[in-house]
Amino acid sequence: MAQGKTTHFGFQEVPIEEKSHKVAEVFHSVASHYDLMNDLMSLGIHRLWKRFVIELSGVRSGMRVLDLAGGTGDLAKTFSERVGNKGQVVLADINSSMLEKGRERLVNLGKVGNLNYVQANAEHLPFPADYFDRITIAFGLRNITQKEAALHSMYQALKPGGQLLVLEFSKPASWLTSAYDIYSFWILPRLGKLVAGDADSYRYLAESIRRHPDQETLSAMMRSAGFDYCDFYNLNHGIVALHRGYKY
Repeated sequence: MAQGKTTHFGFQEVPIEEKSHKVAEVFHSVASHYDLMNDLMSLGIHRLWKRFVIELSGVRSGMRVLDLAGGTGDLAKTFSERVGNKGQVVLADINSSMLEKGRERLVNLGKVGNLNYVQANAEHLPFPADYFDRITIAFGLRNITQKEAALHSMYQALKPGGQLLVLEFSKPASWLTSAYDIYSFWILPRLGKLVAGDADSYRYLAESIRRHPDQETLSAMMRSAGFDYCDFYNLNHGIVALHRGYKY
Protein backbone atom coordinates (compact mmCIF):
# COMPACT_ATOMS: atom_id res chain seq x y z
CA MET A 1 0.00 0.00 0.00
CA ALA A 2 1.56 3.25 -1.11
CA GLN A 3 2.87 5.56 1.60
CA GLY A 4 1.68 9.15 1.57
CA LYS A 5 -1.86 8.43 0.40
CA THR A 6 -4.74 9.53 2.60
CA THR A 7 -8.34 8.49 3.10
CA HIS A 8 -11.21 9.69 5.22
CA PHE A 9 -11.86 8.73 8.81
CA GLY A 10 -15.16 10.45 9.38
CA PHE A 11 -14.50 14.04 8.36
CA GLN A 12 -10.75 13.75 8.98
CA GLU A 13 -8.14 12.92 6.35
CA VAL A 14 -5.70 10.33 7.69
CA PRO A 15 -2.86 8.26 6.19
CA ILE A 16 -4.49 5.32 4.44
CA GLU A 17 -2.51 2.80 6.47
CA GLU A 18 -3.88 4.27 9.74
CA LYS A 19 -7.62 4.08 9.04
CA SER A 20 -8.08 0.42 9.94
CA HIS A 21 -6.39 1.01 13.31
CA LYS A 22 -8.60 4.01 14.05
CA VAL A 23 -11.77 2.11 13.10
CA ALA A 24 -10.61 -0.77 15.29
CA GLU A 25 -10.27 1.59 18.25
CA VAL A 26 -13.86 2.78 17.72
CA PHE A 27 -15.30 -0.72 17.78
CA HIS A 28 -13.14 -1.93 20.66
CA SER A 29 -14.65 1.02 22.54
CA VAL A 30 -18.29 0.44 21.62
CA ALA A 31 -18.40 -3.38 21.64
CA SER A 32 -19.74 -3.80 25.17
CA HIS A 33 -22.66 -1.42 24.52
CA TYR A 34 -23.18 -2.22 20.83
CA ASP A 35 -26.55 -3.96 21.01
CA LEU A 36 -28.04 -1.52 23.51
CA MET A 37 -26.91 1.48 21.48
CA ASN A 38 -28.30 0.00 18.26
CA ASP A 39 -31.70 -0.31 19.90
CA LEU A 40 -31.54 3.20 21.32
CA MET A 41 -30.20 4.84 18.16
CA SER A 42 -32.80 3.30 15.86
CA LEU A 43 -35.65 2.88 18.37
CA GLY A 44 -35.39 -0.83 17.60
CA ILE A 45 -36.02 -0.37 13.88
CA HIS A 46 -32.63 -1.93 13.01
CA ARG A 47 -34.24 -5.28 13.79
CA LEU A 48 -36.81 -4.74 11.03
CA TRP A 49 -34.08 -3.71 8.58
CA LYS A 50 -32.17 -6.90 9.34
CA ARG A 51 -35.33 -8.97 9.05
CA PHE A 52 -35.77 -7.57 5.55
CA VAL A 53 -32.22 -8.72 4.69
CA ILE A 54 -33.02 -12.22 5.93
CA GLU A 55 -36.27 -12.50 3.98
CA LEU A 56 -34.81 -11.07 0.77
CA SER A 57 -31.78 -13.36 0.97
CA GLY A 58 -33.84 -16.51 0.43
CA VAL A 59 -31.44 -18.48 2.63
CA ARG A 60 -32.56 -22.08 2.99
CA SER A 61 -31.42 -25.46 4.26
CA GLY A 62 -27.93 -26.59 3.26
CA MET A 63 -26.60 -23.21 2.14
CA ARG A 64 -23.27 -21.66 3.05
CA VAL A 65 -23.61 -18.08 4.31
CA LEU A 66 -20.94 -15.52 5.17
CA ASP A 67 -22.03 -12.69 7.46
CA LEU A 68 -19.30 -10.07 7.18
CA ALA A 69 -18.79 -7.42 9.84
CA GLY A 70 -21.24 -9.64 11.69
CA GLY A 71 -20.67 -8.03 15.07
CA THR A 72 -22.83 -9.52 17.78
CA GLY A 73 -24.50 -12.00 15.44
CA ASP A 74 -28.04 -10.74 14.75
CA LEU A 75 -28.03 -12.04 11.18
CA ALA A 76 -25.86 -15.09 11.84
CA LYS A 77 -28.26 -16.30 14.53
CA THR A 78 -31.20 -16.52 12.14
CA PHE A 79 -29.14 -17.77 9.22
CA SER A 80 -27.86 -20.67 11.36
CA GLU A 81 -31.46 -21.68 12.05
CA ARG A 82 -32.37 -21.52 8.35
CA VAL A 83 -29.40 -23.43 6.89
CA GLY A 84 -29.79 -26.30 9.38
CA ASN A 85 -27.29 -29.04 10.15
CA LYS A 86 -26.30 -29.49 6.51
CA GLY A 87 -25.49 -25.82 6.06
CA GLN A 88 -22.75 -23.52 7.34
CA VAL A 89 -22.72 -19.95 8.61
CA VAL A 90 -19.50 -18.01 9.05
CA LEU A 91 -19.62 -14.93 11.26
CA ALA A 92 -16.63 -12.81 10.29
CA ASP A 93 -15.43 -9.52 11.70
CA ILE A 94 -12.12 -7.70 11.52
CA ASN A 95 -12.51 -6.50 15.10
CA SER A 96 -11.62 -9.04 17.80
CA SER A 97 -13.80 -7.39 20.47
CA MET A 98 -16.88 -7.47 18.26
CA LEU A 99 -16.19 -11.05 17.15
CA GLU A 100 -15.80 -12.21 20.75
CA LYS A 101 -19.08 -10.53 21.70
CA GLY A 102 -20.80 -12.29 18.82
CA ARG A 103 -19.33 -15.67 19.72
CA GLU A 104 -20.22 -15.28 23.41
CA ARG A 105 -23.78 -14.25 22.64
CA LEU A 106 -24.49 -17.03 20.16
CA VAL A 107 -22.88 -19.75 22.28
CA ASN A 108 -25.00 -18.59 25.23
CA LEU A 109 -28.06 -18.91 22.98
CA GLY A 110 -27.05 -22.49 22.15
CA LYS A 111 -26.17 -21.68 18.54
CA VAL A 112 -23.40 -24.20 17.91
CA GLY A 113 -22.58 -26.81 15.32
CA ASN A 114 -23.09 -24.98 12.02
CA LEU A 115 -21.55 -21.66 13.09
CA ASN A 116 -17.90 -20.70 12.63
CA TYR A 117 -16.13 -17.53 13.69
CA VAL A 118 -13.35 -15.93 11.66
CA GLN A 119 -11.43 -12.72 12.23
CA ALA A 120 -11.04 -11.47 8.69
CA ASN A 121 -10.32 -8.36 6.66
CA ALA A 122 -13.06 -7.94 4.04
CA GLU A 123 -10.52 -6.58 1.57
CA HIS A 124 -8.70 -9.95 1.55
CA LEU A 125 -11.15 -12.68 2.53
CA PRO A 126 -9.46 -15.95 3.59
CA PHE A 127 -11.97 -18.25 1.87
CA PRO A 128 -11.90 -20.36 -1.30
CA ALA A 129 -13.30 -18.94 -4.51
CA ASP A 130 -16.89 -19.84 -5.39
CA TYR A 131 -17.61 -21.00 -1.83
CA PHE A 132 -20.63 -19.15 -0.38
CA ASP A 133 -24.24 -19.09 -1.55
CA ARG A 134 -24.90 -15.78 0.17
CA ILE A 135 -22.75 -13.00 1.63
CA THR A 136 -24.26 -10.30 3.83
CA ILE A 137 -22.68 -7.22 5.34
CA ALA A 138 -24.81 -5.01 7.58
CA PHE A 139 -23.57 -1.56 8.62
CA GLY A 140 -19.95 -2.53 7.95
CA LEU A 141 -19.06 -1.50 4.41
CA ARG A 142 -18.73 2.20 5.24
CA ASN A 143 -15.93 1.40 7.72
CA ILE A 144 -13.80 -0.44 5.16
CA THR A 145 -10.86 1.51 3.77
CA GLN A 146 -10.73 -0.01 0.28
CA LYS A 147 -14.38 -0.66 -0.54
CA GLU A 148 -13.68 -1.63 -4.16
CA ALA A 149 -11.19 -4.29 -3.03
CA ALA A 150 -13.68 -5.61 -0.48
CA LEU A 151 -16.48 -5.87 -3.05
CA HIS A 152 -14.15 -7.72 -5.43
CA SER A 153 -13.11 -10.10 -2.64
CA MET A 154 -16.77 -10.79 -1.83
CA TYR A 155 -17.47 -11.45 -5.50
CA GLN A 156 -14.64 -13.98 -5.65
CA ALA A 157 -15.90 -15.82 -2.55
CA LEU A 158 -19.46 -16.19 -3.89
CA LYS A 159 -20.60 -19.19 -5.90
CA PRO A 160 -21.99 -18.57 -9.36
CA GLY A 161 -25.67 -17.86 -8.76
CA GLY A 162 -24.90 -16.44 -5.33
CA GLN A 163 -26.01 -13.11 -3.93
CA LEU A 164 -24.40 -10.27 -2.00
CA LEU A 165 -26.65 -8.18 0.25
CA VAL A 166 -25.32 -4.92 1.66
CA LEU A 167 -27.36 -3.16 4.35
CA GLU A 168 -25.97 0.29 5.03
CA PHE A 169 -26.86 3.82 6.00
CA SER A 170 -27.34 5.88 2.86
CA LYS A 171 -28.60 9.22 1.56
CA PRO A 172 -32.06 10.09 2.93
CA ALA A 173 -34.76 12.08 1.16
CA SER A 174 -33.93 15.78 1.00
CA TRP A 175 -36.84 16.78 3.25
CA LEU A 176 -35.27 14.73 6.06
CA THR A 177 -31.79 16.26 5.85
CA SER A 178 -32.08 18.99 8.49
CA ALA A 179 -33.69 16.79 11.14
CA TYR A 180 -31.30 13.94 10.34
CA ASP A 181 -28.29 16.23 10.78
CA ILE A 182 -29.54 17.43 14.17
CA TYR A 183 -30.02 13.86 15.30
CA SER A 184 -26.66 12.67 13.92
CA PHE A 185 -24.38 15.45 15.11
CA TRP A 186 -26.12 16.69 18.24
CA ILE A 187 -28.23 13.91 19.77
CA LEU A 188 -26.21 10.81 18.81
CA PRO A 189 -22.84 11.85 20.36
CA ARG A 190 -24.62 12.85 23.57
CA LEU A 191 -26.41 9.52 23.65
CA GLY A 192 -23.08 7.76 23.17
CA LYS A 193 -21.58 9.76 26.02
CA LEU A 194 -24.50 9.02 28.33
CA VAL A 195 -24.81 5.28 27.64
CA ALA A 196 -21.36 4.17 26.51
CA GLY A 197 -19.19 6.93 27.96
CA ASP A 198 -17.89 7.65 24.48
CA ALA A 199 -19.11 10.62 22.44
CA ASP A 200 -16.21 10.59 19.95
CA SER A 201 -16.89 7.10 18.59
CA TYR A 202 -20.51 7.93 17.88
CA ARG A 203 -19.52 11.24 16.33
CA TYR A 204 -17.25 9.24 14.00
CA LEU A 205 -20.11 6.87 13.16
CA ALA A 206 -22.30 9.82 12.16
CA GLU A 207 -19.50 11.32 10.06
CA SER A 208 -18.75 7.97 8.39
CA ILE A 209 -22.34 7.78 7.17
CA ARG A 210 -21.97 11.14 5.42
CA ARG A 211 -18.79 9.96 3.67
CA HIS A 212 -20.32 6.70 2.47
CA PRO A 213 -21.32 6.44 -1.21
CA ASP A 214 -24.96 7.17 -1.97
CA GLN A 215 -27.35 4.61 -3.42
CA GLU A 216 -26.51 5.06 -7.10
CA THR A 217 -22.77 5.28 -6.48
CA LEU A 218 -22.68 2.07 -4.45
CA SER A 219 -24.71 0.26 -7.09
CA ALA A 220 -22.17 1.37 -9.70
CA MET A 221 -19.32 0.15 -7.48
CA MET A 222 -20.97 -3.26 -7.17
CA ARG A 223 -21.35 -3.50 -10.94
CA SER A 224 -17.69 -2.56 -11.39
CA ALA A 225 -16.75 -5.39 -9.02
CA GLY A 226 -18.54 -7.84 -11.33
CA PHE A 227 -22.01 -8.11 -9.83
CA ASP A 228 -25.03 -8.35 -12.14
CA TYR A 229 -28.64 -7.23 -11.73
CA CYS A 230 -27.75 -4.81 -8.95
CA ASP A 231 -30.69 -3.14 -7.28
CA PHE A 232 -31.46 -1.45 -3.98
CA TYR A 233 -34.35 -0.81 -1.64
CA ASN A 234 -34.64 2.44 0.28
CA LEU A 235 -35.77 1.89 3.86
CA ASN A 236 -37.17 4.68 6.04
CA HIS A 237 -36.96 7.18 3.18
CA GLY A 238 -33.36 6.32 2.32
CA ILE A 239 -31.85 6.61 5.78
CA VAL A 240 -30.85 3.00 5.15
CA ALA A 241 -30.61 1.13 1.85
CA LEU A 242 -30.40 -2.57 1.14
CA HIS A 243 -28.29 -3.28 -1.95
CA ARG A 244 -28.35 -6.61 -3.75
CA GLY A 245 -26.12 -8.02 -6.47
CA TYR A 246 -25.80 -11.42 -8.15
CA LYS A 247 -22.80 -13.39 -9.37
CA TYR A 248 -23.36 -15.18 -12.67
